Amino acid sequence: MELFNGKDLTGWSVIPRSYGTVYPGGPQVLDLVQDFPADYAEQAAQHPAAWSVEDGAIVGRQHPAGSGYGGYLISDEPYGDFELTVDVNPDWPADTGVMIRRSADSWKGLQVLVDHRHSGSIGGFFGNGLGSFHAVPFALTAQLDADGHPVGLREDDPGNSAEPFTPAQAALLRYAASVEEFLNTWRWRDWNTLRIRCTGAQPHVTTWINDVKIAELDLATLVAPGYSPGFVNPTGHLAFEVHDNDPVLGQERWGKNAACRWRNITLEPL
Repeated sequence: MELFNGKDLTGWSVIPRSYGTVYPGGPQVLDLVQDFPADYAEQAAQHPAAWSVEDGAIVGRQHPAGSGYGGYLISDEPYGDFELTVDVNPDWPADTGVMIRRSADSWKGLQVLVDHRHSGSIGGFFGNGLGSFHAVPFALTAQLDADGHPVGLREDDPGNSAEPFTPAQAALLRYAASVEEFLNTWRWRDWNTLRIRCTGAQPHVTTWINDVKIAELDLATLVAPGYSPGFVNPTGHLAFEVHDNDPVLGQERWGKNAACRWRNITLEPL
């Protein structure tokens, strides 16, 4: 079934970026990360991302541009087992993703990463409110031309990485594609098709980019610090993300005038 009519945001709602606990009953993220403003929650609520429909695509931007605050576009309906297909076209840098099994009233849920920025990963996973685990097959950065302008993606360099990739992150996955497999299929500054298959109460989740399998995660058997099976909701909402410019990466996470675009959003219940 189609989740986006290509004309307006019927079936979706705009909510501000928020943080919660690292895991259910655990410490608050904002208490652990230094340099967040004391009034972050109030400012985030006043500066949700701007979501529009342009040329048949959903477009997400910070609002106002460069404000440093982000937000989500969340589905009105929850979903359990499904296969989701969506075309994505992010600017550089634009740290975004698709949340699945997301709680309606908290940030808890599993995020399929589309971290199109320095030291990011695409097609891997982050456990929002589930232990903050990074289960990713590789890390990426921009390929630069002679003038220092980004012209494509390449493997991240551990020597100047903002978030160094470790083999332990890939070891959390049941399957991890090589960075070469990803780079051979990803289309720079163009549309790419992300497919997500999610099945099971504590879901088994698989991702593909342009029909190339990227990552596979089994949350029923995952062993990661702070995570316990049972943390994930058996059903939950979908959500697209516009990230904030947190104290860790600043505008390397979301460029001042950056946008991410989503179209052809279809879901098959399983």
